[in-house]
Amino acid sequence: MSEQVFESRSEAETFALGQRIGVMAASGDIFLLDGDLGVGKTVFAKGVADGLGIDEPVVSPTFTIVHEYEGRLPLYHFDVYRIADPNEMYEIGFDEYLYGEGVCLIEWPSQIDEILPEEAVRITIEKDLSKGMDYRRITIG
Repeated sequence: MSEQVFESRSEAETFALGQRIGVMAASGDIFLLDGDLGVGKTVFAKGVADGLGIDEPVVSPTFTIVHEYEGRLPLYHFDVYRIADPNEMYEIGFDEYLYGEGVCLIEWPSQIDEILPEEAVRITIEKDLSKGMDYRRITIG
């Protein structure tokens, strides 16, 4: 997949882009969600969940590492910010999530880069305050 760059000027636009990703997602897709604190990773994740037909509230799994949601496909939403050693992921059955029937969305993937499959799609969200408080550049690919 070639790299694509999108501009978002509101939470609603960030949500809508995530929603489009969720609608197009297929079983086994792995999305790596990069970005600083407060850039909108959870808003984007909520959009992905909505696109997958998930009705329940989506929250960042910072303290539990993974939240599971049921929709058109299962969504496995990871936040690995607090992972000190990538091998800790195997204790929660990480391989079963990665190679299962659902969609994986992994926040802070740089914490576990060495155990991530090459086919995963990287999504980076960046602020650019020179373009306004709500502006985000979202790079996919």
